[in-house]
Amino acid sequence: MTSPVQQTAKTLAWSTLGTAAIVAVHHRYRSQSIKSARLADYPAGVKSELFKLARACQIGAQAFIKAYQDSEFALETASQDLAQTHYLATSRQSDTAVDRVQWVSGVAALVEGGYGVVGVDSERQIVWQTPMSERVHDIVVQPAADGINTKIGATTYTRTDATTATKMREVVVMGRRPSEHFWVLDTTDGELRHTIKAQSDRHFYGHACFSLDGDYLYVTENDTVSLAGKIGVYDARQGYQKVKEFDSHGIGPHELVMHPDGETLVIANGGIKTEKASRDELNLDSMRPSLAYLNRHDGMLLEQVVPQHPQMSVRHLDIHRDGTVMIGIQFQGPKHINVPLVLTHQRGDIDFTPLQMPQNQWQCFHQYIASVAVDDEHNLLCVTTPIGGCAAIYDLTTRQLIDVVTLPDCAGASVIKTAAAEPKQAGFIVSDGQGSITALTLSRKTAASQKISEQTLDSATDNSWQVSVTAVYHKMSFDNHLQAL
Repeated sequence: MTSPVQQTAKTLAWSTLGTAAIVAVHHRYRSQSIKSARLADYPAGVKSELFKLARACQIGAQAFIKAYQDSEFALETASQDLAQTHYLATSRQSDTAVDRVQWVSGVAALVEGGYGVVGVDSERQIVWQTPMSERVHDIVVQPAADGINTKIGATTYTRTDATTATKMREVVVMGRRPSEHFWVLDTTDGELRHTIKAQSDRHFYGHACFSLDGDYLYVTENDTVSLAGKIGVYDARQGYQKVKEFDSHGIGPHELVMHPDGETLVIANGGIKTEKASRDELNLDSMRPSLAYLNRHDGMLLEQVVPQHPQMSVRHLDIHRDGTVMIGIQFQGPKHINVPLVLTHQRGDIDFTPLQMPQNQWQCFHQYIASVAVDDEHNLLCVTTPIGGCAAIYDLTTRQLIDVVTLPDCAGASVIKTAAAEPKQAGFIVSDGQGSITALTLSRKTAASQKISEQTLDSATDNSWQVSVTAVYHKMSFDNHLQAL
C-alpha cells in the first residue's frame, strides 16, 4: 500500500517530468531570441516553487525532503537529457541557420531596450538578436564566393564550395551617420567578429558595399577637416583593415552599390556638408548632389550625373542586374515644390529618367525616400517613405506605379525570393518603426480582371499585378534598412 508521503513524492516527480517536457519546447524558442537564456534558469525556478509549495501546504519536513530529493533527481535527469537534446538540436540548427536567416535588419529599440541587429527567417520571425552600442543604419551582406581565403581571428579558411561559402559569409553593420564605427557579425548567429573604428579625421556616412567576390568592403566616409566625400577600402580577408581610400567626387556620399560588371562603384553623393559628430546640414543653399561612377581599384571618375534641381539629394540606391541604377531622392527644398523622387539611370545617359507617378503627385512621399529595393527577376521596384507612411511598388517594364500601400513609419525594404516554379508571384517585405514586418505579395492578374478594372485606373498606373498585404508584429522598433541574405 502506497503511503501518503510516497504518493506525494510520485506526484511531484511526475509533475517535474511534465514541466521538463514543457521546458524543452519553451527553451528552444526562448534561446533563439534571448542569447543569455540558460537551462539552469529552469531548475532554479522549479526549486524555488517547490519550497513555496512546502510552506503553503505545511507538510512535514522529512516528507518534503524525501519528496524534494526524488523530484530533484527526476528533474536533474530530465535536465541532462534536455541539455543533450538541446546540444544536438543546436548542432543541427547551426548547419542550417544561414538557410533560416533570410533577412537582417537594424533595430532602434529591442524588447529589452537599446539598439540592435536581428536575423529574420522566412516566416518573419526573429532567429537571433545582437545588441549594439549605438544606433545602426545599413546592413551589408557579404557575397558568397568559392575558393576565397577568409581570415577569422588567427585562422584562415578557404571557401571551397557553395555550402562552405554560405556559412562563412559575414554581415557588416554600419553605424548611423555620423558614426565612427562599423561592426562585422556572423550570419549564422549574429555573433560579433570585428569592431572597426574610423581614423581620427574621418566618420562614416552609414553605408557600404562589398566587391562581388566578397574580398573588399567599400565605405562612404567624410573628411572631417575638408568636408570632402571619401570612399574607404577595407580588406575583408585581413580583419577589415583599411588599405586605401579615394575621393567620392562629391560631398556627403551616402549609399553606394557595386555595378554588375564587378569593376565599377556607383555612389550617391548627397551633396550635403556635415561636420564631425553632427547631423547639422551646413550648405542647403549650395548643395552639390550627384550620381558618380568610379573605378573600384583606383577611384578614377568614369561618369557623373547631376539632378535637375540642386536640392534633390541623391541618397539611396539599388541596381538591376542589367546595370540600371534605381535612385531614391530626399528633396531639401521648399515643401510646395513637386520634384520626382524615384529615378533611374544607365551609364551613357546624360540625365536621370523619373518613373511615372499618377497626376505627377510625388508630394505623397513627403519629399523623402528611405529605401530602394529592386527585384530583377520580375522587373519590380519597391520604395519606402517613413515620413509619407507608405511603400510604393513599380513595374520597371512599364515604368508605371502598381500600388501605394499605407504603412506608417516604414523604412526597410527587401525582396522576397520566390520559387522558380512561381513566375507569376513576387514580393517584398517592408519593416517599420512600429514593430511590423509586412509582406507585400504580388500576383499576376488574369486578362479578364485587368479588362474589367482598367477604366477606373489612371493611365500612369500598371494594372497587371495584384498586391496582398500581411503583417507580422514584433515588440521592437525596426530601423532604416533591411537586407536579404
